[in-house]
Amino acid sequence: MGLNKKQKKQIDVAKKKIQNLQQLLAAAKAQPDDPEDVPRLKEEIEKQKQLIAEIEKS
Repeated sequence: MGLNKKQKKQIDVAKKKIQNLQQLLAAAKAQPDDPEDVPRLKEEIEKQKQLIAEIEKS
């Protein structure tokens, strides 16, 4: 079954968030000002990936 317009938009937004978070993660790894940033960013990326998987599954 195909995705409707709203689902496609949600996936698109989640993918953009992932890209942004990955850039922030790379910067946090390069300059570790706050040691809690890296795990927090990784967790947020995983949440977005799970959201995409749930949308695609439904």
